[in-house]
Amino acid sequence: MPATRPARVALIGCGNISRAYVAGSSSLAAVDLVACTDADPARASALSADAGLEALSLESLLADPSIEVVVNLTPPAHHAEVSVAAIEAGKHVYSEKPLATSLADARAILDAAAARGVRVGCAPDTFLGGGLQTARDVLDAGTIGEPLGAHAAVLHLGPERWHPDPEIFFAHGGGPLLDVGPYYVAALVNLLGAVESVEAFGRGDGAPRVIGAGPRAGTRFAAAVPTYVVATYRFASGVIGSFLASFDVVASTAPHLEVHGTAGSLAMGDPNTFEGEVSVQRPGEVAWSDVRLRADRRSGRGIGLAEMVEAIREDRPHRASGELAYHVLDVLLATEAAAEGRPHQITSTTDRQASLLPGTPVLSAGAPRA
Repeated sequence: MPATRPARVALIGCGNISRAYVAGSSSLAAVDLVACTDADPARASALSADAGLEALSLESLLADPSIEVVVNLTPPAHHAEVSVAAIEAGKHVYSEKPLATSLADARAILDAAAARGVRVGCAPDTFLGGGLQTARDVLDAGTIGEPLGAHAAVLHLGPERWHPDPEIFFAHGGGPLLDVGPYYVAALVNLLGAVESVEAFGRGDGAPRVIGAGPRAGTRFAAAVPTYVVATYRFASGVIGSFLASFDVVASTAPHLEVHGTAGSLAMGDPNTFEGEVSVQRPGEVAWSDVRLRADRRSGRGIGLAEMVEAIREDRPHRASGELAYHVLDVLLATEAAAEGRPHQITSTTDRQASLLPGTPVLSAGAPRA
C-alpha cells in the first residue's frame, strides 16, 4: 500500500477486546490511537494508563475535531446508538461485530453515514488476513474449478465456563450465530459472494446456563437465542453451503471451513484467526497439499480499520465495509429466525470484495497433509 497519513483514532468501549485493538494497531502505520472512553471511567483510566491513551468523556471525545475515526467496542445492544452519535459528530466509524442487533438499526447507521459523508467499517476483518486471502487466491486462480458447495462449522462449549458476566453472549445479538458466526459468514461471502436464501433449525433458546467462573459462579440464567444451529445457505452464484454453530459441543472434528469444486477441494483454518493452514486436494491425489501462505506484514485486530483509513486517503471503497457487515447481519438474523421457525428470504446483497494482492497460489513442494 502507498504511504498513508495516519488517522487519529479513539476507542469507545474499554473492555477485553480493546486490548486486542491496541496490540493490533501498534504496527499499523495508518492508525494512531490517541484516546479512549467507557461508560465505566475506571476501565477507561486503566486502558489509558496501560496503553498511553487519553481518557476522555464520550462528549469530549466526540467534540474533538482532531479525532477522525472512532472504533465502537461497546456491547452489541449499544452499537447503533453509539455509531450514529459518532457519525453525527462527523466521525468515520469502525465497529466491532455485529454492526447492530437489528436490520433497522444497521440501516440507520448506513443511512446516517451516507447523509454525513463519512465511512462505516465493521469487523470481522479476519478475511483480510494471509490465510483467507491465500484461500481467495486459490479460488480465483481456478485451482479447484467451479465452486459447488461449502461447509463451515464453529462448535464448542459456551463462554459461561470462563467469562464472569456471560449473559451478553446469550442475549439477542449474541449466541453462536451473532457472536462468532460473523467470522464464518464473512469468510464465506468473501470467498463465494452474496447469500440468496437461508433455511435452518435450532435449539437451546430458553435453556438454563450456569456461570462457571468469577464471583457469580453457580448463578443460573437462560439463553435468549438458539445455542445449536444447523443452517443451509444458497448463494447467488448457485453454490450451496452449510453452517453449524453451537455453544453446546464438547469436542468436534468438523472442518472450520471447506469449499468443494469441480476440480478439487479447498480446506482452511479457523476464520476467527488472521492466518491458518490452506490446503487443496484434487482428483487422483491421496493427500492434501499445503498452499504457501502469502506473505503479509499485517496481522491482528485493526487491519480492516487500517485498510479503511487507506481507502479514505486514496478515495476508493474499503473492504471491511458497512455494506458487507449489513449483508452478514442479514444472513445471520435470517438464520436465527429460521432456526426459531420464522424463515425469510435474504433481501440485501453485497459485492464480492477485491482480493488484496491477487496472484497465483504456490503449492509448497513436498508438503502433503494427510
